Amino acid sequence: METWDAPARVRALPSWLVSQVALQARNVVARHFGAVGGHRTQFTMLAALAEFGPMSQADLGRRVGLDRSDVAAAVAALAADGLLDRTPDPHDRRRNVVRVTTEGQVRLAALDAAAHAAQDELLAGLSTAERDQLAALLARVAGV
Repeated sequence: METWDAPARVRALPSWLVSQVALQARNVVARHFGAVGGHRTQFTMLAALAEFGPMSQADLGRRVGLDRSDVAAAVAALAADGLLDRTPDPHDRRRNVVRVTTEGQVRLAALDAAAHAAQDELLAGLSTAERDQLAALLARVAGV
């Protein structure tokens, strides 16, 4: 990770520390996802569909925090790659129902492994107990 000699009062701020870790995490995760041909949006969308089942594009966007135009573009890209299917909703033809394909499940498994490898790299200096404590504290701060 590229660092700079920040003043002590800046380095002491939890918000600054979190932002530094976030930058490092984004780079590490992107590298690991890229190694298996994926990216963060692909992972979050496939994971949401695998966990919650088929849903409308609008519901998927809400689950993963993407706006309507971004989710439409992401769904189109995932469908073009054969990772998900979209079909008209039988109850409302204006909506598409999106579901993970078998190929999407295979990609999600590879992305899961990449995500875990990225966590191991990022948190290599922490014990299992420290990792658990960090995750719990971050979840509290994030409100999730």
